[in-house]
Amino acid sequence: MPRFSVIVPAYKVQAYLSECLDSVLSQSYPDLEVIAVDDCSPDACGAIIDEYAARDTRVKPVHLAENQGLGRARNAGMAEASGDYLVFLDSDDTLTPDALRAVADRIKDSGEPDVLVYDYARTYWDGRTVRNQLSTQLTEEGPAPFRLADRPGLLRVLMVAWNKAYRREFVEAQGFAFPPGYYEDTPWTFPVLMTAESIATLDRVCVHYRQRRQGNILGTTSRRHFDLFEQYDRVFAFVDEHPELAAWRPELFRRMIDHYAVVFTKRGRLPRGSHGDFLRLARAHYLRHRVPGPRGGLRHTLVRHGLHRTFRALRLAAAVRRGAGRAAVKLARALRGRALRLHYRVQLRLPLRADRAVFTAAFGRGDPGALEEAFRTYAPHVRTAWIGHPEQQQAVPPGPRRLRPGSAACWTALARSKYLVHDTVLDRGLRKRRGQVVVQTRRGTPLKHMGLDLQERPAAARDTDFGELLREVDRWDHVLSGNRHSTLTWERVLPGRYTTLEHGAPRNDVLQRATTADVTRLRDSLGIPEGAVAILYAPTFRDHHRTQRPALDLERILRRLGPRFVVLARPHPAHGGSLGSGGRIIDVGGHPDVASLCLASDALLTDYSSIMFDYANLDRPIVVHTADLEAYEAVRGTYFDLRACPPGAVARTEDELIDIFATGHWRGSRSAQLRAAFRERFCPYDDGRAAERVVRRVVLGETELPPVIPLAERKPVPSACARSPLATVPQPSAPAPVTESH
Repeated sequence: MPRFSVIVPAYKVQAYLSECLDSVLSQSYPDLEVIAVDDCSPDACGAIIDEYAARDTRVKPVHLAENQGLGRARNAGMAEASGDYLVFLDSDDTLTPDALRAVADRIKDSGEPDVLVYDYARTYWDGRTVRNQLSTQLTEEGPAPFRLADRPGLLRVLMVAWNKAYRREFVEAQGFAFPPGYYEDTPWTFPVLMTAESIATLDRVCVHYRQRRQGNILGTTSRRHFDLFEQYDRVFAFVDEHPELAAWRPELFRRMIDHYAVVFTKRGRLPRGSHGDFLRLARAHYLRHRVPGPRGGLRHTLVRHGLHRTFRALRLAAAVRRGAGRAAVKLARALRGRALRLHYRVQLRLPLRADRAVFTAAFGRGDPGALEEAFRTYAPHVRTAWIGHPEQQQAVPPGPRRLRPGSAACWTALARSKYLVHDTVLDRGLRKRRGQVVVQTRRGTPLKHMGLDLQERPAAARDTDFGELLREVDRWDHVLSGNRHSTLTWERVLPGRYTTLEHGAPRNDVLQRATTADVTRLRDSLGIPEGAVAILYAPTFRDHHRTQRPALDLERILRRLGPRFVVLARPHPAHGGSLGSGGRIIDVGGHPDVASLCLASDALLTDYSSIMFDYANLDRPIVVHTADLEAYEAVRGTYFDLRACPPGAVARTEDELIDIFATGHWRGSRSAQLRAAFRERFCPYDDGRAAERVVRRVVLGETELPPVIPLAERKPVPSACARSPLATVPQPSAPAPVTESH
């Protein structure tokens, strides 16, 4: 008897069926059967199912003699099921990696509930993945299992069959089955949730719900959407047969009217000329199933009175209002833009303020944030301001004045401040005044090609205007550099009249000044368990991928390494998503300070991200994953062979990566030797006083700057790993060779 029976009905989905079946059969939890039901599909679905059944004995093919529809096809699959739990999966959707293992673990932990509800994400043809907006209803906090009365908010989650696992004995005992027609999930899901004696939730995306451009049943224009009325009649008939469920009638009534309103207002569902009929039937059902209590909003009023023409008039008025609103906003923006340009011209004619400095950064605080602190410490006569959107302000320490980009105050500061410090591209409308000093900090040591070198890399350059780029370079007075490699690279790929300040990276000063107490505080704030080994995973952006999907299966890695390891998952700021969360994966993508994440971790796992140059200052282990290095070099280009001079152990595959951590090579003597050579080459000036040297040179005009502390004399901040149980893991007796695979 398998643990799961995964039921996959198929009809006209030959383009997606293989991906769906692969997502099930490749699950890390193999105790399953797949019941693939060919609903007399006229395309190749039946043949595909038979091919999979011939290759894998876990696949049970079921061929229906005539088309039955989705609901009855599922019923045919249930009749063949023998698993402990039933899982339904539409044949154009997919299970996420390790979904069934997570479901199995949660079922075990919550005491074998009748129903387990898990999360999903919508996936679009353009690569976007959007998680269910009501995922907060699936929190695992609180007692489990529970009954629906304890968590009624579950009724707000999408009423479908495929986001739940059902105990088969419960389904059979209650005699649940899917009815024919569209919206067959409605009279299945409501009764199941109301009847279940035990329910649990799993706050994890287990299904990718494909949003097809065409072919989706609910997106098809048809009078079969009228089936919805009969489905809700079935729901209320079930409640009538079970008087103990009468308390749910008000909620079911509200859900019914909302559902009718959605179908009625959704463009493309109802055929032209059928809206009046639909609303008349909706009114009849309103009267048939209404319950005492407060009336709903405008939608409920329109349904209750069958005001079809009123609704059309309101929708037309709303469209006109939206159009007028957009025109008004467009006009207001144009007028505001002209007013701001005039304001800026006036400010340019006023005297420059030598005691003002403006800072801004693309992501977080970076070097500009560190320099702003140094300005206040070593040049307190200079008043500082920070340009950033409100959501970015948490990355900046208290002190500087906050300025919103594009505001009048922002343009005033840009026009009259002597010092402009940034790591991004300044506004094209900005005019550099005589006497202004522009400091470009860049964003780390370059490994990948930058500047003019991207002219031969169109996929990475995208729409870069190189003429405009060089005009931006011409506004720079100083460019910061952390090492000789950076200096030579910037002066070649970003040629200009600026002066290179090879004083180190200000953002790394905090790595040298932090204490053990700081590390402990940061680990506690991130929720890192005491004694755990925290790996900071920070991959870079890949220009050759349209969607930035994780290159590593973090859950699998952690399962193989054991419970002492946790991962701080930080996607590239341009990623815009998450690398995973939950369990021992801590999502730190929204954390405002990368330096804090470095300090809190015991090791860095990366690929081609410049964070490796910063992290090396901590003298903690670094592991580099280079599975797609050849593709990355072909598209983006690199300035040196990372495998030839890495900052630590190198893994080509995920299994090699697991082996490096499991055997201790990640912190072995050979890795330490590689890290020492890497630090000597790329971290010669990062001694904790880089920002001070820049301020003394640029603002105070000093030529005798504080000497650089040699690498051998710097004291690294101890990591928590030294106090963890892993400290007892035996190290290799001889230096382990760190080759292309280690």
